[in-house]
Amino acid sequence: MTRKLLQINPVVRLNTSTGRIMKEIGEAAMSSGWESYIAYSGARDGFPPHSSRLIPVGDKADLLCHAAATRLFDAHGLASRRATRRLISKIAEIKPDIVHIHNLHGYFLNYPLLSSYLRQSGIPVVWTVHDCWLYTGHCYYYCAAGCGKWKEGCGHCPQKGAFPASWFADRSAKNWKDKQEAFSSIDKLTIVPVSEWIRKEMSQSFLSGKRFQTIHNGIDLSVFKPEAAAKSDGTVYLAVSTLWHEEKGFADLAEIAGMLRSDEQLVMVGRMSDEQKKRLPAGVRTVERTSDIAGLAALYASATVFLNPTWQDNYPTVNLEAIACGTPVVTYRTGGSPEAIAEGTGCVVRQGGTMEMLEAARALSAADRNATSLACRQHALNNFDKEKCYANYIDLYESLAAR
Repeated sequence: MTRKLLQINPVVRLNTSTGRIMKEIGEAAMSSGWESYIAYSGARDGFPPHSSRLIPVGDKADLLCHAAATRLFDAHGLASRRATRRLISKIAEIKPDIVHIHNLHGYFLNYPLLSSYLRQSGIPVVWTVHDCWLYTGHCYYYCAAGCGKWKEGCGHCPQKGAFPASWFADRSAKNWKDKQEAFSSIDKLTIVPVSEWIRKEMSQSFLSGKRFQTIHNGIDLSVFKPEAAAKSDGTVYLAVSTLWHEEKGFADLAEIAGMLRSDEQLVMVGRMSDEQKKRLPAGVRTVERTSDIAGLAALYASATVFLNPTWQDNYPTVNLEAIACGTPVVTYRTGGSPEAIAEGTGCVVRQGGTMEMLEAARALSAADRNATSLACRQHALNNFDKEKCYANYIDLYESLAAR
């Protein structure tokens, strides 16, 4: 009998890392003889090319109502009851052997309803933890805010206005208790942190008693690879982010750019506001990120050093992509960001140490570029292959389904 996999995430766009990961996990499952389904917010996407069967959840009205509940009452994940009941009916019809959750925060599902059904159904659940929302009372990251309330119970949230933003109410203490009750009740739950950092964090949360299995994200090493004679003649420091939020280190990069010599250049890839562009010193090259993955890989390969001054992150894919292209990385000691770095492939410096980051980058620039590129590529081949990552998921599915 063919086994069935159902993945859940608000978006399936292939230009998002989670959307790509879901698509490729589905393809890996189908290659192993499984049927693959993906449930997502029907208000957010059309039907992009997919081998998996797509299940839209809710519509624009559901999304707007959920957004209102979030903004007005800090009730993110507690609306969309109708849409969630319909998804539950669909799950009962499909009868999946595994339900694999990626993100529930996305204005599209009611987590108490879904958790109650998954507990009663006895379906094994795999939950990949891409950020911290699963075990906090509001936020999806708390590092930049320096908040540790999630360990004992939230309240008086310092990030009430951050995603998923609430304009008025602070329900974080009740949200923390609601999540504890809902998610702790799922007996057949295997939590998959994508970094050792977040696994250690969750070991201090209300989910500490659950089963954990860390599976790092992987990338396509046939796309992200060094190019012959690709390195620029000068010293080029590269930084990449989909959106240049302050938490990604925008101000730090602007400060570093102001300290560069005439023979050094900073290239920043990603969307930023006109106001942010005005804050950058002259000489910084900005590139609007596109869906041209080959072009992005060429930028990685041409850079001398990749800079990642992120203030909160789990296991940033940009580090993997740079190293796979033969470019060493300098990053802050933030979350799981240092976990991609090995000897000879980059450096880790303290948060906020902009001068330390620049000095480390200059030291890497002065090293033998060929030797550094070879060390980076070998480290990527040993650790970042997406096929190995997805094989780990299939092995996990098989073991859980066999039980």
